[in-house]
Amino acid sequence: MKAVPVNGATRADSQQLEVSGPWCSEAGELASRLDVDPGRGLDSSDASDRLEVAGPNRLAEAASRPWWRVLVAQVASPLNLVLVVAAALAGVVERSFREALVIGLVLGLNGVLGFVQERRADRAVAALKSLLSPSARVRRDGRVTEVPAAELVPGDVVLVEAGDRVPADGRVLSTVNLEADESGLTGESAPVSKSATPRQGEVALPDRTSMAHMTSIVTRGRGELLVTSTGMRTEIGKVAGLLERTDSTRTPLQRQLDKLGVRLAYLAGVAVLVVAVLQFAAGGGIGEVITLAVALGVAAIPEGLPAVVTVTLALGMRRMARQRAIVKRLPAVETLGATTVICTDKTGTLTLNQMTARSLWYAGRRYLVSGEGYGFEGSITAEDGGEVPDLGELLTTAALCNDAVVQDAALVGDPTEGALVTLAGKAGLDVAALRGSDPRVSEIPFDSALKYMATFHRHGPAIRAHVKGAADVLLRLATHVRRDHGDVPLDDDKRRRVLAELDHLAGRGQRVLAVAHGDTDAGTPTLPRRLVLIGLIGLLDPPRPEARTAVAECHAAGIDVKMITGDHLATATSVARAVGIEGDGMSGLDIDRLDDRALEQAVTTTGVFARVAPEHKIRIVDTLKRRGDVVAMTGDGVNDAPALKAAHIGVAMGITGSDVSKEAAAMILTDDNFATIVRAVRAGRTIYDNIVKFVRFQVGTNVAAILTMVLGSLLFSTGTSVLTPLMLLWVNVIADGPPALALGLEPPRRSVMEEPPRRPGAQILSAGRLTRILLSGLVMVAGTLYAFAHGLDRGIEVAHTLAFVTFVVFQLFNILNVRDERASAFGRLLFRNRRLWAALGAVLALQICAVYLPAAQSLFDTTALTALDWLVATAIASSVLWAEELRKAVSRRRP
Repeated sequence: MKAVPVNGATRADSQQLEVSGPWCSEAGELASRLDVDPGRGLDSSDASDRLEVAGPNRLAEAASRPWWRVLVAQVASPLNLVLVVAAALAGVVERSFREALVIGLVLGLNGVLGFVQERRADRAVAALKSLLSPSARVRRDGRVTEVPAAELVPGDVVLVEAGDRVPADGRVLSTVNLEADESGLTGESAPVSKSATPRQGEVALPDRTSMAHMTSIVTRGRGELLVTSTGMRTEIGKVAGLLERTDSTRTPLQRQLDKLGVRLAYLAGVAVLVVAVLQFAAGGGIGEVITLAVALGVAAIPEGLPAVVTVTLALGMRRMARQRAIVKRLPAVETLGATTVICTDKTGTLTLNQMTARSLWYAGRRYLVSGEGYGFEGSITAEDGGEVPDLGELLTTAALCNDAVVQDAALVGDPTEGALVTLAGKAGLDVAALRGSDPRVSEIPFDSALKYMATFHRHGPAIRAHVKGAADVLLRLATHVRRDHGDVPLDDDKRRRVLAELDHLAGRGQRVLAVAHGDTDAGTPTLPRRLVLIGLIGLLDPPRPEARTAVAECHAAGIDVKMITGDHLATATSVARAVGIEGDGMSGLDIDRLDDRALEQAVTTTGVFARVAPEHKIRIVDTLKRRGDVVAMTGDGVNDAPALKAAHIGVAMGITGSDVSKEAAAMILTDDNFATIVRAVRAGRTIYDNIVKFVRFQVGTNVAAILTMVLGSLLFSTGTSVLTPLMLLWVNVIADGPPALALGLEPPRRSVMEEPPRRPGAQILSAGRLTRILLSGLVMVAGTLYAFAHGLDRGIEVAHTLAFVTFVVFQLFNILNVRDERASAFGRLLFRNRRLWAALGAVLALQICAVYLPAAQSLFDTTALTALDWLVATAIASSVLWAEELRKAVSRRRP
């Protein structure tokens, strides 16, 4: 089999440099397999050879669609194809270049409008590229040097320290307190401690602590990495590959308009066939048949509909942008209105992505901490309602055994340590002054094996050790525990009590740290023999204050909310319960054990999916889509991007979101507020309601026009149609266009967020709506044909003009009918849309120009009418309003 090129090499060659499961291999064994001495690094010549084989350490770019394909896609719809045929018949066969030119102009207008709105290159992979480190420190030829990150190869030894972005996937060789923020890739909010100790077996990506991954940020310590994968073979490269393979989903509105176009095209074809048979049977010539065929083709197609939909959605985008929701793709505006499930990320979406102290346990009592993030606003209160004692010893240890700096609510350092500094600040402690007056003389850095950190400070004649770390570890090391009457020995009974408090805080979904101190006179940094456990501190990434209300509003609107996160199941479940998300919990490993049918059943009852990889997120979204759900996916990390693109609508966070997620999403929340989604849903439902109104309006016009042309050809032997093709174009584009645009700005109904989402398969024109359209159409047909017959006594031009005016005025009355399907047109909505009345006035003025201006008379074959003619036309046209008012009155009497 022929090898496939990968980044300039063949797949067969590049696989020689890849290693499987590096997280479970010993570092020495891995170095041997990659043929490198970690103490010396690769030779420069060897690195060059490997670069030829593996290719540059960069992500492949997705090919963007050429502009001409985007433009062709705008005019390749069934609606437009019917117009193309009509223009060809008019221009080539009938030699009527005037009609062909006008039809071509309408096609061009619709195509350009759609092209301008839809011409967006897919920059998601380009954004992934921008996340790569521009350079990296490596050991080559026995010395440390700096090389472009793109030149890294498997086998390179990379040196990283706090603040660096990891330039490639690598096996950890050695560490000094190395921690990395992998939230963008795995979704886990807390930095991950890295170790050279291998992890055995198949473990989830967030648990591969012996690996560091490209684009992760080193938050603490330093370390050495042995590069195992570069470019598209890294974990982030797999995400980029998922993006390339993920197809964007057509929205419900797009699918329904496609179906509508096909049906109207069929209707036009049937009408042309019927008329042609009747004309030939009556002895008509080929010219008459072609004239009617062109007129019917124009009559069947709502030429203004694509432009009206595009402009209405664009106006909706502007309104939503003012509400802090930026929509990048037009059809996504209405998709939110049909959404049945919102799959939301946890970190940074439902939570603040800022570790915060929430609970304290000190001297046998529990305390609660208020305030969000790294601001010092907040307070400490006793859970039992009593007075809060002096917590100085507890908070002093938390602040001194700490390297983080918090200033003006901004953190520099580890998020957990930042939460402890913020806690001290809420209690009024000046951490900077405390550190200045009580300087550190030595320390035991945090180590993932020890699971604690200790700093040593002068305390009178002795040295005081301040210790913080995992609660279970310090509980084992401590000899005493702080009680309200002093320090007491930590016997088995008191250990059980502390463990009970530990379980209590963990049950709240909090990460628990213990703090302890003790005095020593040892000259070396060792823990004192007498170590007092001062207290416990519970921390979590808190839910956004407004998230619970937003989730409740989603439920009231019939929208299910599911959390999909890379964090631990216990933490995710706790946050889910706090914001009101119900249902079972499931991990990524659980998903792997289920086939598609079993997963389809499980997603119905599952509210929390934890410890998931990007592949799991896409599989969940695809499963929901197969069930018939309309899926919105929110997220902010790199790991969310493929699922954002796979969902019907992807929603990215504008502040904390990665460039990748913003490019893959269809909508961006500029305030990172989950509640903004609810406002966007309201806007989406309102826009869809308004689209239904003007689709009813324009399709009603087309049905009436088709029936008028068909019945007119049967009733009148004038050798011409009741309405000419240009008259029908005028009606569809000019007379219907501005009022339909004004309908798109109708205010929302009061109950729009108290109704369940419309069914994904629901037709934009249901059977009931089609029946009402047909009834109104028959009234308009009868009136137009009567007007044509009334004018025939005075000549064909008068008949054409009177029918033309009557048909246009019919539209001015009918638009009042479609504003509400049950309420009277004379109700509270009558004057609420000033733009609609302005549009109706403008159409009437233009119609007068079409009748009386000489140039317009020449173009449309019209002639001047008398005042009585206008009164007759208006009286006839108003009948559609009275007929619909009667139908609504009968409808309202029914339960």
